[in-house]
Amino acid sequence: MPEKQKPTLVLLDSHAIIHRAYHAIPDFTSPSGESVGAVYGVSAMLIKIINELKPDHIIAAYDLPGPTHRHEVYEAYKAKRPKMDDALVPQIQRSRDVLKAFGIPVYEAPGFEADDVIGTLAVLLKSDFNIIIASGDMDTLQLVDGKRVRVYTLRKGIQDTILYDEDTVIGRYGFRPGLIPDFKGFAGDSSDNIIGVPGIGEKTATALLMAFGSVERVYETLAAAPEAFAKAGIKERAVGLLREHQDEAEFSKVLATIRTDAPIHFTELKQSFRDAFHPEACVALFTELGFRSLIPRVQQLSALSNKQSEVRGKEVLKENPMPHAEDSMLYKESAVMLWLAQSETTNPTFDDVLNGTQSKTLAEAHEKLSMTMKKENLDRVYEEIERPLIPVIETLNRTGILIDGGYLKKLSLQYHQELDALAKKIFKAAGSEFNINSPKQLGEVLFVKMGIKTPGVRQKKTATGQISTKESELAKLQDEHPIVKEILAYRELQKLLSTYIDAIPPLLGNDKRLRTTFVQTGTTTGRLSSQNPNLQNIPVKSELGRNIRGAFIAPKGRVLVAFDYSQIELRLAALLSGDKKLADIFRRGEDVHAAVAAEVFGVSQKEVNYEMRRRAKVINFGILYGMGVNALRQSLGTDRIEAQNFLNRYFETYPELAGYLEKTKASASRLGYTATYFGRKRFFPGIRSRLPHLRAASERMAINAPLQGTQADIVKIAMAKINALFSENYSGKGALVLQIHDELIFELDAALMKDAAHRIKEIMETVIPESELNGIPLTVSVEYGPTWGDMEQLNISGG
Repeated sequence: MPEKQKPTLVLLDSHAIIHRAYHAIPDFTSPSGESVGAVYGVSAMLIKIINELKPDHIIAAYDLPGPTHRHEVYEAYKAKRPKMDDALVPQIQRSRDVLKAFGIPVYEAPGFEADDVIGTLAVLLKSDFNIIIASGDMDTLQLVDGKRVRVYTLRKGIQDTILYDEDTVIGRYGFRPGLIPDFKGFAGDSSDNIIGVPGIGEKTATALLMAFGSVERVYETLAAAPEAFAKAGIKERAVGLLREHQDEAEFSKVLATIRTDAPIHFTELKQSFRDAFHPEACVALFTELGFRSLIPRVQQLSALSNKQSEVRGKEVLKENPMPHAEDSMLYKESAVMLWLAQSETTNPTFDDVLNGTQSKTLAEAHEKLSMTMKKENLDRVYEEIERPLIPVIETLNRTGILIDGGYLKKLSLQYHQELDALAKKIFKAAGSEFNINSPKQLGEVLFVKMGIKTPGVRQKKTATGQISTKESELAKLQDEHPIVKEILAYRELQKLLSTYIDAIPPLLGNDKRLRTTFVQTGTTTGRLSSQNPNLQNIPVKSELGRNIRGAFIAPKGRVLVAFDYSQIELRLAALLSGDKKLADIFRRGEDVHAAVAAEVFGVSQKEVNYEMRRRAKVINFGILYGMGVNALRQSLGTDRIEAQNFLNRYFETYPELAGYLEKTKASASRLGYTATYFGRKRFFPGIRSRLPHLRAASERMAINAPLQGTQADIVKIAMAKINALFSENYSGKGALVLQIHDELIFELDAALMKDAAHRIKEIMETVIPESELNGIPLTVSVEYGPTWGDMEQLNISGG
């Protein structure tokens, strides 16, 4: 009879994995503001292990605080390692919550490290199980035993893994796994402060083990037959070092050896991992931690979770019998409410709604969220802004916009010819052909072969150690060689082709209309987002990008009419801050950038030149986005002192605005959120983070959130009111076809264009009543034309 297959047991080196995750994954915060980047890494790694290794059982091991048996004999053990970051300590505890939710038992022993616990368990259980040690620590390779004990370890980051058996270890090191402590006995290990034999490196250490077999055999041979070392190619100097440092070699081996006698009380594994797994607890924990992307992966891990999903689905269909629950108004309203209550949960899924409210049914979730709207004073935003917008977005998505396919075909031909011409120029400058789209090959050509670099500027590198070829980095090198500008031009053309020009025609319906998907809950700020394709990101600063707008056309008998709020965020900054000087500029109807330039540079508006106005524009918008002196220096192309002087003069000129921005930042830090003019909240979990970069990023976003959020509210209110206007007066005679942040684009019958445009403009300019605007007008400019790219000003003053 064939031998019965042994069950697979994974021994998880939790401490090593969480340390690796902490340094491999950019930190982020949970909805409550705690740092959870490393916990996310451990969770993702655990799911990967379960999917790839399909274990029958999992056991985890941890280090305990305090000195170990190694510290008792060698006080300097691991002394060179930096002190554990404060942000990692609570994440280690949080990782235990993850293991508990997965039903994974934890073993640890005072005075012993996690790998000692793993070594003890491996020796104890390898006759009954196929053991796989999951670790980020290569020391565990010494425990490998044929194929009975293998090590699944990380090479780079948290996803690049390799499974070692005995043959793989020998292939890597040249000797069997059990000699790894001997290797460190000679070569040492700087990461653990194991000294080894001073002067003996990895190459000589390997040669010694290949020739003699172990630290003990090396010294036995040295005493009995020293001539053997010369025959083995070991230099006389190395032999002298071995003689001089025998104690260090033997002691270092002891320190590097994983113990297999840790005092643990093992409990028999009566349940398989699948039976102990708690998917509901995992989903609840991941919801709390903000790990939305991991929840579907958890739900797919076991038959148990699939059964629970089936039950949940039946409950939903029972209360709301529809083919797709996500098509129901109950779900759509619930998703909007969840997003308002948790601004970081953008575009919530059906499961997000249930998990985020800890509900079993959609009706239960809807009821809880309705109560939350009232409790959090979000009912006005929901009832007056977001709920009325749901059918408006649905209509907008169904309507789409007419596309001139022939125009795109010609543009494609022209741009591909220009792309080919650019490629030839690049290859000529480089001296050979290469894959321009390969960052690795491009980096080798630019930085190795051609030696391009900016003197005195440190070039950024990718996670793999290559010099970055991102657009922002190449832009810094434009003046160093003509090839850089050609590569940037090549990338712009290629992106326009792949994202829009060549991508749009296959997406057109039989009526030649393009239907992007506008997502009501797609951003944290309150703005709409657009996807498949994203029409809000068509470049307008370059002629190449603007040309694409010529493909968006009006059908016969209609025109496209665009309504654009003029400098709305600056007007809102004047309104919300109460800054008198800034408000006066808008009351007088002046060019805000020229007026600010005149104030900051101490000249009359007539004396403001192009460069002064450009700098004022940079400062105006930079201030609203929390731009600091360094970012301002880069944007202005000046030095730090001059940039700081600009900032000082700006805030001296507009002191109420400066005070408002500081108050907004302080309030966000105190409350954890900011609010718009209408009461929309945006939450900032990272604003209380102990990590300075996370806190600073949250503070910058908090400064702009009330302004951008209020702008989003105004546009949304206008959209709903205009929709009502069309239903009552212009049914079938026009439609909203695009929304580009501050801009609404309509398709209107030519005969009624002026009448409808006048009424639309009036609605948009009076979303906030005149009595509340303090004399600061919300101004809307109107343009019309046969295409989005060919428009002219429409004068509709006086009706």
